[in-house]
Amino acid sequence: MLTPAEHRAARLGGWFGIGLLAAAIGIPVAALLAGSTGAGFGVDPYLLRITRFTLLQAGLSTALSIALAIPLARALARHPALPGRSLLLRLFAIPLGLPPLVAALGLIVVWGRQGIVNAGLLRLGVDQPVSIYGLSGILMAHVFFNLPLATRLMLMGLERLPAEYWKNAAILGMTRANVFRLIEWPAIAQLAGGAAGLVFMLCVTSFTLVLVLGGGPAATTLEVAIYQALRFDFDPPRAVLLALVQIALTSAVLIALRVLKSPAEEAPQLGLSPARPDVAPGLPALADRVLILASALFVIAPLAATLVAGLRADLVRILTDALLWRAILTSLAVAAAAAATSTMLALLLVRARHSVAESQTAFAGRILSWLAGIAGSLVLLAPPVVMGAGWFLLLSGATRALALPLMIIVLINAMMALPFVIRVIEPAHRTAMSRNGRLCLSLGVTGINRLRRVDLPALARPLATAFAFAMALSLGDLGAVALFGGDRIVTLPWLLLQKMGSYRTADAAGIALILAVLCMGLMALSDRTGAGREAARP
Repeated sequence: MLTPAEHRAARLGGWFGIGLLAAAIGIPVAALLAGSTGAGFGVDPYLLRITRFTLLQAGLSTALSIALAIPLARALARHPALPGRSLLLRLFAIPLGLPPLVAALGLIVVWGRQGIVNAGLLRLGVDQPVSIYGLSGILMAHVFFNLPLATRLMLMGLERLPAEYWKNAAILGMTRANVFRLIEWPAIAQLAGGAAGLVFMLCVTSFTLVLVLGGGPAATTLEVAIYQALRFDFDPPRAVLLALVQIALTSAVLIALRVLKSPAEEAPQLGLSPARPDVAPGLPALADRVLILASALFVIAPLAATLVAGLRADLVRILTDALLWRAILTSLAVAAAAAATSTMLALLLVRARHSVAESQTAFAGRILSWLAGIAGSLVLLAPPVVMGAGWFLLLSGATRALALPLMIIVLINAMMALPFVIRVIEPAHRTAMSRNGRLCLSLGVTGINRLRRVDLPALARPLATAFAFAMALSLGDLGAVALFGGDRIVTLPWLLLQKMGSYRTADAAGIALILAVLCMGLMALSDRTGAGREAARP
């Protein structure tokens, strides 16, 4: 419960947050639209090729991730007591917070031309080793990130099935095929559409993995082409055209996500035995274990390779490099500022929605609630590289300045983390308001006193969780820094990219380990309350 003055303050804060969000997204998009006058919208073979490849790699990555996730989730659901299962599921959460550059380096160590797999294949006499670059490398990297995510989603759907389903299936003598068709598939289908749309969205907006593993012009997506048009060719009209096409693609995917994503209803549990009739010793059980083991090796091998390569690097020399510490301090400062901005903005939007939901409001209040509700989706319309392209065009006359590019990087990273931060704060805020609202009114604790003595202390852990989660996302991001980074602005991802580009693999491995430790430490901190896991869920 809020007083009239608190309602006014909450809604005023909400409008301020909407204004900041509109400026952060609208100004760069407006700059792109203003620059589109010289872009030319004729049929461009290059544009068609880039767009076709963007859709191709996203479609293939999605198909592979979902097609592999379904049998893997079924195998894990059939064996809840499998040794190491809980540890494997925790390891499957690591790619969610792992910086893409670190994962790319791990994949190169395992699958690269001089990597572990190809070295073994050459010993076996295979003349043409696996290629980590080009379309095959991009698909491998996307499956590495998205297979664990899709598997966890499918597994949640299967584990929500009531135990009596399995008892009835055993009584009826259902075969494995009938169990899948009548029990498992309906549960999976409720999540498959939304999971596929989410994975497709992540792959369409993938930048770092394609930049590192694309291998050349034949494997270039829209976001990489935008980066190349601005950083190397300085062709603003082409960059504007590419950015507008990217916005159109992300808009279409977001609309499809809203149509496909239907939350599964949780069935009531009757406490019956979860024994399943489709679990039996023999070849099927062995096949399940082989699939789980192969998937675990596919995900764990790059993580382990990154750890081993990083420990083998000359960490003492790397840690005494002044440029590394400059990159660490810059990364931490940018990440902290972005996390603080994102957390503050999310809290303003959440409180505004609560105020509108609590009382009868006029048309303006309903508009405010709607805008605050779609804030996370609006951020996804313009990925970091697209927003960065708009700001890059606006700041082209001030690229030598330091403060403005840093502010833009902070703002873009804050926008990128906003959907996840809202998911952490909103449920906790709703619970705190329902518990404390009437008591505060009865005691006369209102206004700033209530905010300082009741609301913020009640939200301290969720706010800390959201801050750590947003900081981890910002710390490992390359999208915004790729356009503005240079001799004056050096972050850990930018420094790692420079080392990889100059083939200083040992130094890159050491920096990757440092970056991974920082990001995973923040992710572990955000996960302690359990709210971080909720933020990571789509």
